[in-house]
Amino acid sequence: MKVAILGFGFMGKMHAQVFQALPGVELAAVVTGRPPRARAWLKKAGTEVPVYDDHETVLADPTIDAVDVCLPTDLHESRVVAALRAGKHVFCEKPLASTLKECAAMVEEAERAGTVFMVGHCLRFWPEYQAFADFVWKGRAGRLLSLTLRRAVGRPAYSTGNWLLDTERSLGSAFDLHIHDTDFVLHLLGRPAAVASTGVKDEAGWSQIFTRYEYPDGPLVQAEGGWIFPPKWDFRMDFRAVFENGAVAYDSAASPTLTYAIGNGAPKPLAFREPPAGESRETGGNVSSLGGYMNELAAFVEAVRLGRPPPTATGREAMESVEVVLAEIRSAEHERPIRLPEQPR
Repeated sequence: MKVAILGFGFMGKMHAQVFQALPGVELAAVVTGRPPRARAWLKKAGTEVPVYDDHETVLADPTIDAVDVCLPTDLHESRVVAALRAGKHVFCEKPLASTLKECAAMVEEAERAGTVFMVGHCLRFWPEYQAFADFVWKGRAGRLLSLTLRRAVGRPAYSTGNWLLDTERSLGSAFDLHIHDTDFVLHLLGRPAAVASTGVKDEAGWSQIFTRYEYPDGPLVQAEGGWIFPPKWDFRMDFRAVFENGAVAYDSAASPTLTYAIGNGAPKPLAFREPPAGESRETGGNVSSLGGYMNELAAFVEAVRLGRPPPTATGREAMESVEVVLAEIRSAEHERPIRLPEQPR
């Protein structure tokens, strides 16, 4: 299976390392606005891959099976739709788009094309989050009573042209960063009845957001996310969950990262399966582990090979995550809870 990557910033480089490690997958092309830098990075990584500065060349190549879109969010719709119309399978980084109209255009085009379309909501594939979801769904400690998720990092300086800090392009950290936890909440618990948010808004948009997800029959769920910290502040994500008969805690900066306790037992590590991906050679972003990316891209490749939809992180699921985060931003803007329609848009 031959794959082309569109966009070769931090995430494009992360994905390139995964594709190089996946059996039966060939990284066949890279498209970037900075070809010399991409060629230098690829050479240092020990691989020779054609590098182009236009996506039309790749889309016209009949030997390319799939396209991985790792571009700024405002470019997703045009590139994804073009790739789908060219008959390519498409993996697109999150967030899918900044408007529901753009999301719908991609989802509907994928359904017409009949090709695999998947979105990079990596927490659904992150080893510790997968183990936690399994713990919840199997009811190992009884009913989930409360869940608190947090995600924080310094202001990002690694995006090409600093686009992440351009609110017209990224909608700020409430959208680009915090959507990880919103998507995981939807994946774990389903659609909330309402969201209530507040936060800190500055020149980079909503740089910190606090959201309560309202489930009439429980559990209590809240999340905090933002890149409001100084630029050199280390990335950290964590969660705490309390059950009728136990608790689970995760901290990306701790060792062990994932622990649990049932009844009166002492906390101990909760086992999870770590794929043999190791650490990234790319140091320009906020995450170094390749594990979650390995899992999600392996699932995409498997879906393409079997000719079936992805197991999760579908276009429609990604569109629902965008819908909910946009409601969170409206809630913060208007300082009131926002009720969600019973069904996704």
